Amino acid sequence: MSVFTKIINGEIPCYKVAEDDNFIAFFDINPNALGHTLCVPKKEINYIFDMEDELYLKLMAFSKKVATALKKVVPCERIGVAVVGLEVPHVHVHLIPISKMSEMTFLEKVHPTDETFKDLANKVSAAL
Repeated sequence: MSVFTKIINGEIPCYKVAEDDNFIAFFDINPNALGHTLCVPKKEINYIFDMEDELYLKLMAFSKKVATALKKVVPCERIGVAVVGLEVPHVHVHLIPISKMSEMTFLEKVHPTDETFKDLANKVSAAL
């Protein structure tokens, strides 16, 4: 069972910003930038290209909806998108507010407080 399945099952807390029957979106706890969000299918699948086409397309549509809300709330030039898939064996789309390419390197990190995470999660949820 992946750490994301434990989050989905409520065994591990998260800063949730969106959820529907198939997906959940929550903040990365080790973010590249404030608002760095993970969009995750509730069905545990290791590799994005092993997903059924319909679920894959729905994940992209869900991610777009979340990215649109993030862009309304977090000051940035755009929302960067990455799917790496090596750190957790459960499909997840990274949505990262960026204003320069170096913010997509996964080397620079920010350290928001619990209160900052909660406040931003509420703002993004409201923007949906």
